[in-house]
Amino acid sequence: MNRKILIVDDEEDVRAIAKLGLEMAAGWNVLTASSGQEALKVAATHKPDVILLDMMMPDMDGRATLQQLKANPATKKIPVILLTAKLQQSDRESFTDMDVAAIFAKPFRPLKLAEQINEVLVAL
Repeated sequence: MNRKILIVDDEEDVRAIAKLGLEMAAGWNVLTASSGQEALKVAATHKPDVILLDMMMPDMDGRATLQQLKANPATKKIPVILLTAKLQQSDRESFTDMDVAAIFAKPFRPLKLAEQINEVLVAL
């Protein structure tokens, strides 16, 4: 299945590596956003199948972006997967109240990313 995915990360390298991995491994249509505000616009306009969302971004962090996505009727049903370097137990506990499909650790393996995302979406 040719999925449409939105990658939201303030680091250009992370967006580029994830995009390349998803295009090469799965042939997916990959959209990118470098900020929470941009992500909200892209998600509402293009309605991706899933959003890969970085937690630590300047201005609007992942938590605030997620809240806005879930508050918008046009984007609230899109599954969101958090992407974070903060995966200690205390961090994991702070994510449990968030309405997300999964949490992926950084650094990730670009060519395994599509497989991991597919596993999450099949389980939904």
